[in-house]
Amino acid sequence: MSDEDDLDDFEPDQNDLEKEEEENELEDWNEYKKEGEEFSEEWMPTPLNESMMKEGLSLLCKTGNGLAHAYVKLEAKDRDLTDIYLLRSYIHLRYVDISENHLTDLSPINCLTHLLWLKADGNQLRSARLNELPYLQMASFAYNQIMDTEGITHPRLGILDLKGNRIHKVTGLDPRKLNSLHTLELRGNQLESTLGINLPKLKNLFLAQNMLKKIEGLENLSLLTTLHLRDNQIETLNGFSKEMKSLQYLNLRGNMVTDLNELAKLRDLPKLRALVLLDNPCADETDYRQEALVQMANLERLDKEFYEEEDRAEADEIRQRLKEEQEQEVNLECDTEQYLPPA
Repeated sequence: MSDEDDLDDFEPDQNDLEKEEEENELEDWNEYKKEGEEFSEEWMPTPLNESMMKEGLSLLCKTGNGLAHAYVKLEAKDRDLTDIYLLRSYIHLRYVDISENHLTDLSPINCLTHLLWLKADGNQLRSARLNELPYLQMASFAYNQIMDTEGITHPRLGILDLKGNRIHKVTGLDPRKLNSLHTLELRGNQLESTLGINLPKLKNLFLAQNMLKKIEGLENLSLLTTLHLRDNQIETLNGFSKEMKSLQYLNLRGNMVTDLNELAKLRDLPKLRALVLLDNPCADETDYRQEALVQMANLERLDKEFYEEEDRAEADEIRQRLKEEQEQEVNLECDTEQYLPPA
């Protein structure tokens, strides 16, 4: 069982998004992409044609004026497509799946101004740039060769999936234009920084399997509930703030946090209920579980285990003792200053 299997206790509405990726998923897809790069020149041009459209169209609905009907869903997955120019004529499409093809150009999608849902995983895309699509709510470009996050400006976009690409830096995500984005998936890229993700409506942020060494630029995400940072190179827990008042689940598994004192930097997260620190050096310390609860009184689960009442009672005693010791030190300093001779 993975460390996220029971995350639905904390985020019941995000079951699919909270499941742990299979261990070899990225490796398999990277191999797939490598094969694609090696043999891409040998692919025969395969444009989307009317026969494929006939096979893939479904879901007959009324069009905008209510006087006519059109099919609004297209599945053209795994058809070896290299060209989707024909889509320009199907302006009523709302749901499009063109995954696992050989596409390098999505510009015909710009004509689909009623589009709600787009899945273009496993192609040869180098960019997710599209014209602003006013109704687009979900867009997935996972496992392509995308290098940046420019040109994504859809005002109703709620879910954006860019995992398994080659993104080094997040740029161009304008919070004024992406004011509906609540879930951002960037696992398995080459990110070296968390800067550029200043999206105030964001609730779920997945940044596992990158090259991150620190957390920065996320301190104003007041609605963020889930932050996934597994398998990076993070050594310190700077970058959290009181403004992150909604954060409930934090996954830091497989990083490089060594010092247990770093846990004190998470005290400002009032709603943090689940913390994952497995496979960090600090998790091998004798007082690891106790120290975490002393620092974060509201914590309910550390790694795969929930805290019991006796754990809480012991942590409360330690917390109270530390408080009394600090007060004694302050009083002693005041008394010492009182009897010091004037300078």
